[in-house]
Amino acid sequence: MKKFLSVVTLGLFLFSSNAFAEDNKGLNVVLTANDAQTQMMAMVLSMMTIKQKKAVNITLCSSAGDLAVKGKESPLLKPKNKSPKMLLQGLIKSGAKVEVCPLYLPNANLDKSVLLDGITVANPQNVAKQLLNSDFTTLSY
Repeated sequence: MKKFLSVVTLGLFLFSSNAFAEDNKGLNVVLTANDAQTQMMAMVLSMMTIKQKKAVNITLCSSAGDLAVKGKESPLLKPKNKSPKMLLQGLIKSGAKVEVCPLYLPNANLDKSVLLDGITVANPQNVAKQLLNSDFTTLSY
């Protein structure tokens, strides 16, 4: 009987853990890294999340804000010969919400006109609210 209860308890735990993962609504990504490989990993995981029909919210701060700027280059990486910026633009087309932190533009002596289509300036109150939303997993790079 003890063994039976242990198996049932384990089964319920695994079922509830899996059900919890299914209830997760998506991913928050806060990206500050200047490193192209780190940026690319953030984009790849975001794309995999979108492909699972989950929401993705990306906030670009510091050096990563350069990904949001028209005309700024992003290096091609192997094995697909794509850049983090290329994947970011694909994410936007796939429905990801992408914002730059409000400190980025004024400290880079830029304005909103330089942002790629689909990218806006973040509202700190809304970003904080989203980061505290337990229905989302948060990754920070």
